[in-house]
Amino acid sequence: MSSAAKIVFAGTPDFAVPSLRLLLSTDTDIAVVLTQPDRPAGRGRKLAQSPVKREALAHGLDVCQPAALAPGTLGRHTETVPDLMVVVAYGLLLPSWLLEWPRLGAINVHASLLPRWRGAAPIQHAILAGDTETGVSLMKIESGLDTGPVYGRRSLSIGPGESAGALHDRLARLGAELLGDSLAEILSGALSPVPQGDEGVTYAPKIAKADAPLDWTQSAVELERRVRAFNPWPVSEAVSADGGRVRIWEAALREDRPCTRPAGAVIAANERGIDVATGEGVLRILKLQPPGGRVMAAQAYLNAHPLEGTAFV
Repeated sequence: MSSAAKIVFAGTPDFAVPSLRLLLSTDTDIAVVLTQPDRPAGRGRKLAQSPVKREALAHGLDVCQPAALAPGTLGRHTETVPDLMVVVAYGLLLPSWLLEWPRLGAINVHASLLPRWRGAAPIQHAILAGDTETGVSLMKIESGLDTGPVYGRRSLSIGPGESAGALHDRLARLGAELLGDSLAEILSGALSPVPQGDEGVTYAPKIAKADAPLDWTQSAVELERRVRAFNPWPVSEAVSADGGRVRIWEAALREDRPCTRPAGAVIAANERGIDVATGEGVLRILKLQPPGGRVMAAQAYLNAHPLEGTAFV
């Protein structure tokens, strides 16, 4: 880049931090960082800064935290026209006036191989669907939901037993790499985005806390995916017949063990794990967390909570 391009960065969670760091390593001028307002967090419900805000302030960047994006909410920042806006998991839909503000519009690092898994939770839905491959896309933002043309994609394999948290971290790094490899050509006009096409479109709606409870009538394959997809949030939950509730952090399939017991029945509970009958097959719980307690291996949990012969509902 012959002269420092003026960039606006918009992002909020940890996923966006590697891309912000990438921009900081280039000779671009980050004019302002947009991020979500501070939110209550933790048991004390104290206001907490977003990961992007913490990173931006650590590097002396100007931060703006509008609760909504009506014209005028960015104040003096709109007095000059930036070259490009880079958006990574910002969390607010960008109105047309904001997309038209930068000279080259806005681009987005999205955690899927578009057009598969458009929407808010592509990482979790890739695991829930049993995908063996996913990746990141660098997309020019338009008014539709992740429908814009794509500058490039990078793919990776989803590891056996890989949680959404682990996959999230790998995709965040991969997204920053793709951004870094594409940025100069986008700014110079040498790289043009390619329309996505209409085939293979799927949607990844937002995951909610209400999705956490496990339905033991589902198959062990489906339940194992849910445990991985909901780690680290909202974390799958199981409820015992007496009303006790535990969070399930890690589980595995017992492919060698057919079962005719009712769904939810605990058929074995020992140092190897807690085996639970499902609608089809057996799921072995490996790590779990009692209310107010720490995450522990199944054996440690069983020392204080014998489960064999009980059931989850």
